[in-house]
Amino acid sequence: MLHEFAGWYRRWRFGEGTRIDLVLIGPPGSGKGTQAVKIAERYKICHLSTGDILRAIIASGSELGQKVQKITESGGLVSDDIVCDLIAQKINSPECKNGLLFDGFPRTLEQAKKLDNLLRDRQIHLSAALEFKLDPNILEKRICGRLFHLASGRSYHELFNPPKVPMVDDITGDRLVHRSDDKPEALKKRLYEYEKNATPILHFYESQNKLLRINANKDVNQVFSDIQELIRVKLAEGR
Repeated sequence: MLHEFAGWYRRWRFGEGTRIDLVLIGPPGSGKGTQAVKIAERYKICHLSTGDILRAIIASGSELGQKVQKITESGGLVSDDIVCDLIAQKINSPECKNGLLFDGFPRTLEQAKKLDNLLRDRQIHLSAALEFKLDPNILEKRICGRLFHLASGRSYHELFNPPKVPMVDDITGDRLVHRSDDKPEALKKRLYEYEKNATPILHFYESQNKLLRINANKDVNQVFSDIQELIRVKLAEGR
């Protein structure tokens, strides 16, 4: 019953058959992971996190999963072809019929172009790419207080998004951990790498009139409210 109501509301709010396909772009600690969960739930679309996809294929124990595990354990990067093949499988699944939300992909201009071709081959048109803009000082505070549940990839923050029980995952009760590179000196290097890779991606989506910028300095609920309004306006433009 609830699922039927969600489908009816979606058609009334956005129009019959409206898909919502989004890419989230932002530095570590910008809050895009938190917002991705909220967006996927709000619009009933498929949340595609490359981290989750890779963890799932490793857990499957398949031949490909074993190959991916060896690459990640050695500190290597999984090739674009493997990642795109895994994403293609998810795109074709029934649960993704309402739309797609890409979180953590693309990370390079080449990946952005591959994703563009992947979607075009399936006659899917990206609705928008959301860039999360954040003040560097706020970013440092967010990064240095992050907590992670390693098995699922869920993240928390000691101040801004604390777990119900300190240092314990809300879902499983497992112990949470700090990332070893969530320190000011390591953050500078990560931000440099992010800017180097993200700048051409942002230009790529801006040239397609797909780029929307989000003020991620605000609190979680206000950021989510702003995102919903930007999506509403963008979809209205496309009707």
